[in-house]
Amino acid sequence: MIYFCKESIKMKKLISLSLIMIISIFIFSGCTAEKVENTITIADQYGLAYAPVQIMKDKELLENSTENVKIKWKKLANTAAIREAMLAGEVDIGFMAIPPFLIGKDKGMEWKIISGLSICPLGLMTYKESIKTLADISENDRIALPQPGSVQHILLAMAAKREFGNPARFDNQLVTMAHPDGMNALLSRKEITIHFTSPPYIFKESEEKGIHQILNGIEAFGGEFSFIVGVGTEDFYNNYPEVYRVFLQSLEQSIEFINSNPGQAARLLTENYDISEIDLKKYITWPGMNYDDKIRGLDDFFDFMQEAQYIGSKDMNISQLLWEEDLYEK
Repeated sequence: MIYFCKESIKMKKLISLSLIMIISIFIFSGCTAEKVENTITIADQYGLAYAPVQIMKDKELLENSTENVKIKWKKLANTAAIREAMLAGEVDIGFMAIPPFLIGKDKGMEWKIISGLSICPLGLMTYKESIKTLADISENDRIALPQPGSVQHILLAMAAKREFGNPARFDNQLVTMAHPDGMNALLSRKEITIHFTSPPYIFKESEEKGIHQILNGIEAFGGEFSFIVGVGTEDFYNNYPEVYRVFLQSLEQSIEFINSNPGQAARLLTENYDISEIDLKKYITWPGMNYDDKIRGLDDFFDFMQEAQYIGSKDMNISQLLWEEDLYEK
């Protein structure tokens, strides 16, 4: 757990410095992993937002549609781990939120977005009855979210900019916590007073007596957006065009399977999540939970993060962020 009680400029420098250090470690150590020829490695993270990737893996949709290519799957703890693995040449496709993708791209990562994956309910949750709106949050309140530069952090900054004219208003109140730790801290009423979270933790918190939502993701963003997108490396896109196409087709099949057969999908997913089949079906069909390969919200994230100086690439445009624009929605 880390408390970020710095000025807003220091918060932005911290985000940049952490990325620069990661890149430098691999550059100066020469620690680029050997890539096994004709092997494609796909990495995602924990959480229901990534369910289509798990379905694609369990049903072997990609394996059954490719020849002479081995598919490897990795489950990594967070976006930073995926970024490091892709930088090291160990992962070809990774799944993450748009803001950390943009920060990595701004720092020189040779990756672009392939597809969308999910639109999910996100919420700023609290147990304090006195907090009904952002204006009720005092300087003594502590807000847990995954890390600086996470989608939760950027959404909070967007909401603060819209309401108070200051995107950094809450930066000195942030506490870095993984979602399970943030949920436990919130429910125990210790260390934090507010948690900005995502499925399935937002579902569990919303069902707890005394916990209520201050702000949701759509309100913070100002509309609907892709929570998770698929990102591919330059090497993958240039050297495996057929696998690229088959990957998109397999992902579409997986998303269609979940949306059309939530009961069967929940049955498959119970083997990978510590959640009952009944609860899984309830969660993947929860209002606002939508699996979709369209890429939404990229423009607004990009424009805001440039304006607020979370990224600094003045010459970068949307076409440089996408391998292809078929799934991109303005």
